[in-house]
Amino acid sequence: MNSSSLFIYTPEYLSYKFNEDHPFNQRRLQITFDLLKKSNLIDDSQVVPPRYATDEELALIHDPQYIRVVRESGHSEYPLPIAASYGLGTEDTPTFPNMHEATSLVVGGTLRAAELVMSGTSDHAVNLAGGLHHGFRGRASGFCVYNDCSVVIAFLRKHYDARVLYIDTDAHHGDGIQWSFYDDPNVLSLSFHETGKYLFPGTGNVTERGEGQGYGYTVNVPLEPFTEDDSWLEVYETVTTQVARGFKPDVIVTQNGCDSHFLDPLTHLSCSMEIYRQIPKLAHHLAHELCEGRLIATGGGGYDIWRVVPRAWSLLWAELSDRAIHGNPLLPEDWVSHWQAESPVQLPMHMLDHPHVLPDIPRRAEITSKNRLTMDKSMLFSPRA
Repeated sequence: MNSSSLFIYTPEYLSYKFNEDHPFNQRRLQITFDLLKKSNLIDDSQVVPPRYATDEELALIHDPQYIRVVRESGHSEYPLPIAASYGLGTEDTPTFPNMHEATSLVVGGTLRAAELVMSGTSDHAVNLAGGLHHGFRGRASGFCVYNDCSVVIAFLRKHYDARVLYIDTDAHHGDGIQWSFYDDPNVLSLSFHETGKYLFPGTGNVTERGEGQGYGYTVNVPLEPFTEDDSWLEVYETVTTQVARGFKPDVIVTQNGCDSHFLDPLTHLSCSMEIYRQIPKLAHHLAHELCEGRLIATGGGGYDIWRVVPRAWSLLWAELSDRAIHGNPLLPEDWVSHWQAESPVQLPMHMLDHPHVLPDIPRRAEITSKNRLTMDKSMLFSPRA
């Protein structure tokens, strides 16, 4: 399966920065890109700069008044009194300088990825700065100002009349996308996440299935805390294969949050790096089987920026660029030594986790059983092959 892939990147992505102590830290992009370069996984010819999203493109999803408040908040020395009513200036989503410009660049990166794929320039395009899936029409939420995933799906619907399969594997529910297309039968939103009983944003139950003509085109698979690789992958592979083949998309958009790893500080799942090797493998296969390879991949959550994010996203890019990693290779010595000087934790030496470092799950059988029941419920009214 030979395919072409392009990687959307600029150092300017690091301007999406709330503050020094915020868990959403885009330095992970720089660390990941450096790992790709030092691992010889990417060529300069594959790197494409993003563009800025226009206000008109942002308005495909976001309210014009909200866009105005975002712009003004990013150019004000003090938070605007009205900002809090739009979810800005909160502990989760503080305002920061040039907020509109920084976020428009992220959205524009995902739009550039879509343009490259839909024009046939590339089969796949990856924008790891994207995946801001919690943003709403008129409100920031969960570290997300504008929602690049929702904007690009609306862009694909408007300009290409495309049926879009959106696959979200972030540990947090992809709520912003779900509610944006809840009644649209041409957008199937498929989210695998830790149950909202214990984790932000608290949504994503199996009973959230869409409404009107869109009923059955929202599929949620909330997983039990401490779910490990085998159960996670069983559910993901079963549901994604059935739903994708039943829906028959024109293009696939994926959100590749990597906060289901057992080291992630904000979630309660217990997966290893192995799921991040398998997740893009299936999406890649289905893109070629169902929609002539058209696949747009974004980043997402991931809060262990030293040990988890760079390896997970390197595995994603390696798969989509036909450099799939086999075995468990050592990480480049120069990468480890360079970043170890800054990392507050000991960096891993290998691309995958060794089995002996994985946590023991005493309730493994019970968790697996509960996840299978959830899986069956999630597919009751969805398109199936």
